[in-house]
Amino acid sequence: MKLYSYSSCSTCRKALSWLNERGRGVEVIDITQQPPTRAELALALEQLGRKRLFNTSGMSYRALGSVAVAAMTDEQALAALAADGKLIKRPVLITDDQRVLTGFNSDEWQALLG
Repeated sequence: MKLYSYSSCSTCRKALSWLNERGRGVEVIDITQQPPTRAELALALEQLGRKRLFNTSGMSYRALGSVAVAAMTDEQALAALAADGKLIKRPVLITDDQRVLTGFNSDEWQALLG
């Protein structure tokens, strides 16, 4: 599994701790240095919808503006997300069988991972 995370993000730290407590091996990737690929983001878009992909409380999102983001096509949104990891809601978990979660909700993660 891959966990795209940001070390200064308390939600990311909670997610990593939750995974470690359950003995789940995960490759941790700094989302600001290496955002998910466009293909991974497209997979997330397909599974979760656009609303769950953007970090709406982040500075990068505020700099773009909600109106500009809403006006983007899916392709433009994917390009913007792939170019700036801080635009992406974090953490992003991608399982070995290509299921995707964003943010951290222990009930949701438990349902996905068992």
